[in-house]
Amino acid sequence: MGCGTSVATEIQGKKVETGDAAILIQRWYRRYVARLEMRRRYTWNIFQSIEYAGEQDQLQLSSFFSFMLDNFTQLNGNGPDLISQLLDPVVDPWLDRDTCYNLIPVPESYTGPRLSFPLSISDTNALLSAFKEQQTLHARYVLQLLYETKKLLKQMPNIIHLSTSYTKEITICGDLHGRLDDLLLIFYKNGLPSAETPYVFNGDFVDRGKKSIEVVILLFAYLLLYPDYMHLNRGNHEDHIMNLRYGFTKEVMQKYKTHSREILQLFQDIFSLLPVATVIDGKILIVHGGISEQTDLDFLSSIERHKVKSALRFPRHSLEQLDISQSSRQTKIMRSTDSFCSSSSHSKNQKTPNLSRQDSATSTSSSSSSSSSSTSSLCSPRTPSCLSPRPSPSSLNVPYNINVLQVPFLDSLSSISVPSPPQHEREWKQIVDILWSDPKMQEGCSPNTFRGGGCYFGPDITQRLLLQHGLQLLIRSHECKQEGYELCHGGQVITIFSASNYYEEGSNRGAYIKVGRELVPRFYQYQVSRTTRRLTLTQRVRAAEGSALKALKEKLFSHRTELMAGFQQYDQNNTGTVSVSEWALVLEAGLRLDLPWRTLRPHLSRLAPDGSVEYQSCFEDMGPGIPLPQVTPNLADTLFRYRTDIEIIFNIIDKDHSGLISTEEFRNTWRLFSAHLGVDIDDRAIDDLARSIDFNKDGSIDFTEFLEAFRVVHKLDSKDQQFNGKTFQ
Repeated sequence: MGCGTSVATEIQGKKVETGDAAILIQRWYRRYVARLEMRRRYTWNIFQSIEYAGEQDQLQLSSFFSFMLDNFTQLNGNGPDLISQLLDPVVDPWLDRDTCYNLIPVPESYTGPRLSFPLSISDTNALLSAFKEQQTLHARYVLQLLYETKKLLKQMPNIIHLSTSYTKEITICGDLHGRLDDLLLIFYKNGLPSAETPYVFNGDFVDRGKKSIEVVILLFAYLLLYPDYMHLNRGNHEDHIMNLRYGFTKEVMQKYKTHSREILQLFQDIFSLLPVATVIDGKILIVHGGISEQTDLDFLSSIERHKVKSALRFPRHSLEQLDISQSSRQTKIMRSTDSFCSSSSHSKNQKTPNLSRQDSATSTSSSSSSSSSSTSSLCSPRTPSCLSPRPSPSSLNVPYNINVLQVPFLDSLSSISVPSPPQHEREWKQIVDILWSDPKMQEGCSPNTFRGGGCYFGPDITQRLLLQHGLQLLIRSHECKQEGYELCHGGQVITIFSASNYYEEGSNRGAYIKVGRELVPRFYQYQVSRTTRRLTLTQRVRAAEGSALKALKEKLFSHRTELMAGFQQYDQNNTGTVSVSEWALVLEAGLRLDLPWRTLRPHLSRLAPDGSVEYQSCFEDMGPGIPLPQVTPNLADTLFRYRTDIEIIFNIIDKDHSGLISTEEFRNTWRLFSAHLGVDIDDRAIDDLARSIDFNKDGSIDFTEFLEAFRVVHKLDSKDQQFNGKTFQ
């Protein structure tokens, strides 16, 4: 590079020095790598933004479930509804009997593992082999294993203390999220749990992945086999309300139809009994999410952790004490019909979409109480990891109104002054912060606007807690990292994430940490690979980028009514175009995703000859799955946006897993759902919709077909499928 003798070459009549050519190649390559890195970063931002927006949607859905419990607890008139049992479970006396599982017969045709208790190495080996062969453990053994796990966890403290003096190294793993292949790969590379190879799994064993049952059964089996060498911390997904959205509840119902209710009840109890922290040699603290300025390990050690069945539900008597429960129910989010108007933070000639009620409350609570860890609330996402929340331009100067706070959103009551919170509320708050918080680079503690729960904690908060308890390192999980791990706060905080390919094949590596007696963490990376190794870096980035952009376009389509209203506010002359800056402002305010919209514009919309954006082109590549002409536009938009929530509700109502619900259940659920959201949908429209999707007129609705009608379909994909179908006929 610049050394040695230059050689002159004649190319098309021009004299080019070899050294100059090398410089040109280097410049081109640097630009190429920079563009690739830019694509990789915005792809990552899209995935994270949509993920955390989904968590905020789940908080909204938990509010809906609470609303249902208060107003409509018996959907079918046949005893307590499953929603009631999921949110306020009543202990089934049958499950309290020591031999309840013995009443379940195991047929001779069953070829899976037959467990005997107490478990032996042969039992865990049989489980490993069976799960590798895609076998399912019989419900009788699942219930017995869960019952034994529950008995063991009842005896464990809130904080587990480990010592490296009895072993060479301790292995620490992060989120697995139902990725059985990642767990098996860790065991293959690092060894199975044993006295020589102790493990700490730091929460989020379930949800998102398709093998959550298998993952958690293996972890519980090794916990029973080696209770002194296998340790499990609770994560924010060890929560039965989170499980409703992210797949674990549905997985249990599909794999264990007959006994799913009993299995889910035991999982609820077990998740609430999991320890919340682990300490190694009195120097390394391991928690799932993070800490806050109120985190007190001594107080955390003394709480009754099993009482916090879900961190998503604010203690009920606290709501009654503050006497705002009713006003919270009456003030529902009107997300699908948000109007747009000008904002006082912009010039008179520039119109900016106004915030919804949810934004008004949350943005104000963020700015007004940024110094307290107990003040997180649902806010506009997104900020990069370890960065402080950045308010949206449209979230400024919004008057605060207590009546718009949502219940039971995490820390939604933060701005209400409570002189001395009761004991149960303090206990709930400690667990919420441990499970949901994230680090940031700025000093102090502020609401976690990224997720909607917990807090952001700065390096000073980390330093204070470590000094207070004589610690030197905090290890946490809770966030996907591209390399599987990340250090921040001067190396005092380590994030470890063990689910590789979390967003897309090749999107990230998984990792685990090994700590020996010298307490110096060593990192081990891996990636479960079926096709990744055959792809170049460019191909991997392109595949992940394509997947992220498809998800983002679906988000655009599901919000098209309010986005179109925002565009038309700028387009007074109905030209069909707006400026690029106006287009970006509408998307930022309408979707509340902190993304580089100008950079993404070429992938989302088309430019007019004058350089303005043809905003209707944002929706050209997408359409509904099965057009239903009877559906009004307002109702259709609501269905598209809340499709996931509706699927969760219908799956709960469909207790026999037939895929059918009655038209009356459909009507009642939809009326309640629309009232809760504040969506103005006429009862006749709901009745017309119910009749239109009762295809065989038997009074039942196949909601699988119904949901398919309101799935966003990418037209290019549809054309490809049609083409492929013609090709191979």
